[in-house]
Amino acid sequence: MSDIHDNTPTSEELAADIGESEGFDGEPDDGLGPIDALIAERDQWKDRALRAVAEAENTKKRAEAQNNDARAYAIQKFARDLLGVADNLERALQAAPKDADAGEAGLVTGLELTQKSLLQAFEANNLKRVAPEPGEAFDPHFHQAMMEQPSDTVQGGQVIQTLQAGYALFGRTVRPAMVVVAAKGSGAAAGNAAYARAEASDGGNFDGTA
Repeated sequence: MSDIHDNTPTSEELAADIGESEGFDGEPDDGLGPIDALIAERDQWKDRALRAVAEAENTKKRAEAQNNDARAYAIQKFARDLLGVADNLERALQAAPKDADAGEAGLVTGLELTQKSLLQAFEANNLKRVAPEPGEAFDPHFHQAMMEQPSDTVQGGQVIQTLQAGYALFGRTVRPAMVVVAAKGSGAAAGNAAYARAEASDGGNFDGTA
């Protein structure tokens, strides 16, 4: 009886046949040794992890921005309606007599406390008052120039006076501050030049008075 296993290839022979058919010569085809291959794989996973962290951070920032936008949209109309109340309080304080008697002084104090409480409520909800001081740079995002005029005290492009305070909600303008802006060429140098011209036209006797 003949041996039926005489012509059966061994596992080593099968592996050799597969390697020859696929062009595999027993060494990695990327030229990397085992340690180099592990390092390259580690670096790939590290890069993927860093990308995942960056993407998660970007997603968090986008979500926060969307939440702020949604909140701002929800209270924007209500905030605009309250600005009229704030304006009326400010006008009342501006019209209050400076030499008020005891009764009037109590009323003025009450108005001041009411205004302070209202502004604190605005601040708590990120509705911030915008009222630039003289000399601050004009910002078209938050200010509206109602007029432009020369000035001897501030430079051109700076605010001379705030006519009406504005408000910004979450950094977005709800109402711009209405301001007077210094014309180009304004400033101390311009004032000195104007004085020199007036003195020259007066024969050197100009004393700066009307």
